[in-house]
Amino acid sequence: MRQREETKTTIILARHGESEGNERALFRGRRDFPLTERGVSQARALAQALIPLSVTRVFTSPLSRALATAQSIAEAVAAPLETIQGFTNMALGPWEGHSKEEVAQNYAEEWELWLRNPERLRLPGAETLDQVQSRAYSNLQHLINRHRGETLVIVSHRTVLKPLVAACLAIAEPYFWRLHFDTASCSRLLFEGKRGFTLVSLNETHHLDTFTSEWV
Repeated sequence: MRQREETKTTIILARHGESEGNERALFRGRRDFPLTERGVSQARALAQALIPLSVTRVFTSPLSRALATAQSIAEAVAAPLETIQGFTNMALGPWEGHSKEEVAQNYAEEWELWLRNPERLRLPGAETLDQVQSRAYSNLQHLINRHRGETLVIVSHRTVLKPLVAACLAIAEPYFWRLHFDTASCSRLLFEGKRGFTLVSLNETHHLDTFTSEWV
């Protein structure tokens, strides 16, 4: 007897377009940096690339750089848009709004840990990557349970997308520097109940003329 194929849910993970914080090489965290002109163009290009994928719903971090990107997508694909706090950026405490050069100078020990094993970084008033991973993954599972069989877009930040993908694919620490997401990139996962998550693509940027690529 031919077995019935399980319902697949498609999850498209998008990073926001270039923001003023990216342009200035600052740690962003929860600081609400808007998109640059280039970031707006990137968001529009990403939105156009997603039109053929039959997107049914768009979810986003509430920070304006993600929200503006998500609004471009939702308008292009004619899908409802919802903000979810669980997909907001990682809180980085005293590093937020400071350049990477400043952080390297003033937090030398923690900076070295960031470069080698950020999963173990602990800063006052900041989240850990474990905490980010837990909230993002639980929110994703909730969305899959609510919208099984649909195509969902989630617009978020690199310090959310990296631990989220690691959780979905059971990638152990240290995972952070083994995954990469450029601005306005998209990545695709499939979810089906018996198999769990399958990575279909990672960091697609073919739709972009230019993008911001950060390696620290």
